[in-house]
Amino acid sequence: MAKRKKPIDAKRRRTFQERLLTWYAANKRNLPWRNTSDPYNILVSEIMLQQTQVERVIPKYAEFLHKYPTLEALAKAPVEDVRRTWYPLGYNIRPERLHSIAREAVEKYGGRIPDDPEVLQSLKGIGRYTAGAVLSFAFGREAPILDTNVRRVLHRVFIGEGNAKSYSLQKDLWELSEALLPAGKVYDFNQALMDFGATVCTARKPVCLLCPLNDCCKAFPYTP
Repeated sequence: MAKRKKPIDAKRRRTFQERLLTWYAANKRNLPWRNTSDPYNILVSEIMLQQTQVERVIPKYAEFLHKYPTLEALAKAPVEDVRRTWYPLGYNIRPERLHSIAREAVEKYGGRIPDDPEVLQSLKGIGRYTAGAVLSFAFGREAPILDTNVRRVLHRVFIGEGNAKSYSLQKDLWELSEALLPAGKVYDFNQALMDFGATVCTARKPVCLLCPLNDCCKAFPYTP
């Protein structure tokens, strides 16, 4: 079973960081949640994006924040109203979880999203990925992320064999995501990983020949 058994070579790490950040500077998507560092706004976007395409989230994100502009406003709203506002994004446990997080944040943390990793993950509905996204995008922390797109990119470039979704590889992939974080550039780096997986290193038809990482990718050329 494939596993990363040794630390990343420093030169390879630097090459990956530099090329990915250069690619992102030229190709980053203009997404509304990238125009704010408000933890609540970031949290709303991250929960909406779970198992949902970006194009469907953009209009609903604006509508949701217009109706519930703060944690307090969301916490006070009846959960039935929150579910109706959420429609038709689907996966309806998400608005209930978000509503629950808002109520707990108001009751326990003065209406603020906690910036402590352990406290953040203690809120029902916030797992390690969502916590990492909020910490890095809202609070500027050096926190790793590992969603479907990031997992695919790191697995192909640094491991190259086996199944990226394999339970036995998740610890290695989290460690890899953390080890690659560039000091002072975590926001752009984490956003770049997600954009790269969504637009270049895609699940079915990756653009391998035009990929800026193809000469250091262990899965190149990728064939499904």
